[in-house]
Amino acid sequence: MYAYDDIDRAIVHERVEEFRDQVSRRLSGELTEDEFKPLRLMNGVYLQLHAYMFRVAIPYGTLSSAQLRKLAHVARTYDRGYGHFTTRQNIQFNWIALKDLPDALADLAEVGIHAMQTSGNCTRNVTADQWAGVAPGEVEDPRVWAEILRQHTALHPEFSFLPRKFKFAITASDHDRAAIKIHDIGLKLVRNDAGETGFEVLVGGGLGRSPFIGRTIKSFVAGRDILSYIEAVLRVYNQYGRRDNIYKARIKILVHELGIEKFAAEVEQAWAEIADGPLTLDDEMIEDIRSRFIYPAYEKLPAEPDELRAAAGDARFEAWRNNSVAPHRHDGYAIVTLSLKPAGGPPGDATAEQMDAVADLADKYSFGEIRVGHEQNLVLPHVARRDLPALWAALDKLGLATPNVGLVSDIIACPGLDYCSLANARSIPIAQELSRRFASPETAALIGRLHINISGCINACGHHHVGHIGILGVEKNGEEFYQITIGGRADEGAELGELIGPAVPYGEVADVIEDIVEAYLSLRQRPDELFVDAVKRLGVEPFKERVYATR
Repeated sequence: MYAYDDIDRAIVHERVEEFRDQVSRRLSGELTEDEFKPLRLMNGVYLQLHAYMFRVAIPYGTLSSAQLRKLAHVARTYDRGYGHFTTRQNIQFNWIALKDLPDALADLAEVGIHAMQTSGNCTRNVTADQWAGVAPGEVEDPRVWAEILRQHTALHPEFSFLPRKFKFAITASDHDRAAIKIHDIGLKLVRNDAGETGFEVLVGGGLGRSPFIGRTIKSFVAGRDILSYIEAVLRVYNQYGRRDNIYKARIKILVHELGIEKFAAEVEQAWAEIADGPLTLDDEMIEDIRSRFIYPAYEKLPAEPDELRAAAGDARFEAWRNNSVAPHRHDGYAIVTLSLKPAGGPPGDATAEQMDAVADLADKYSFGEIRVGHEQNLVLPHVARRDLPALWAALDKLGLATPNVGLVSDIIACPGLDYCSLANARSIPIAQELSRRFASPETAALIGRLHINISGCINACGHHHVGHIGILGVEKNGEEFYQITIGGRADEGAELGELIGPAVPYGEVADVIEDIVEAYLSLRQRPDELFVDAVKRLGVEPFKERVYATR
């Protein structure tokens, strides 16, 4: 966990009082909604279909148990008793009254949480691998660098009014769990031949109306230079990015139109003017940030404790352990993913009671720390393997032990037309129906790893472009239709999915997805050939034929 200092706390509390005054003036009529809009957006407040939506930042997806309890308190006190974890490591509350927002922000500020830069044309919440700091084989904890980026970009005057929103993601592992290739800037921690830590820098990734996979602009930028290099990228974007057309304003469009070589040359020129200047990080500064991260006092524990051997005869426990438990960099410990995708449940939602209970379990079994992943699940990053049976039993009672992580019912979905004013179609009911159809653990195990992503509109908050199966809601003559893509992926081999044919109506979506899955089961070369690999080998035609032959 990162320990915030007095400066951080003062900024957060000052912002609360500033927003309290702005809300008061809006409620009194002193400010019109148009005048209030840019002020509320700076504090993570959107006006959605039914009410204001409040988006709270979870920097690099790391929460303390105290912070999670406070989020539960906000859900219980000001909302309808639940929150929605998003693909950007934020949490959203959908029903908070405007008059209550300052109090909710003040309550969150007590534990260092805020909503700054979760909306607007600025640098957004910096996201990271949810296994950061505990994943075996990573170069080092990428959250140290994410925190440096967070501090540098938060309230940065030059980056507060960019052409469009701007998103960072960072990882330090070869296997990309942070989806860095679909972000405006993706950073991968690497070491060069001299053993020096630095970054491979990718730019121009993003989804939405015009999806692009990010491209490497520089294969190695030393850690001490990362701020000045990032600053150079953003300066080029700020100077040349379009402001006349919202659909052409993201950096991905600029990189695409200029070409990566021309864009890189512009960045090099801008960097030459500021490299080795005040933005250069010295070892003392880096170590100061690193020293503020508090790591658990791990014990020396056996890898196969008696408790684990005793529980091995329980088939339900074993199914959960095989699905939800991952190796840890310290012997005797494990990383545990908590599925927020029960059969028939809205993906990413957690009740206040579940959040409180997870906070208690984090205190008991994970040194008080919780992570939020972009797949809309939670993670306990420091669980002793001897405690796995007891933790599983507790999670099972809470409905948080569904053994479907990474499987067909672990669906990513945006709120869609049930909440969002931009959506053209519903996402949540589609996800609920699919999760019910694929609820059987035996069926899910037979299918293997298969990611379904659903977005209710072209803005792609459900990352449908990079779903192994992507579902995009569109509107036709006042009715909901859905385009289906297959073959996308968001990991180190990131690719965009390919459209298989005409959009299908709402009532046929689940049947179509079942047809695609059945086609895969009949076409795969062997049981361990993943769906996405089968699509790459075969192309979309066999799946297209299966779906449309009888429709």
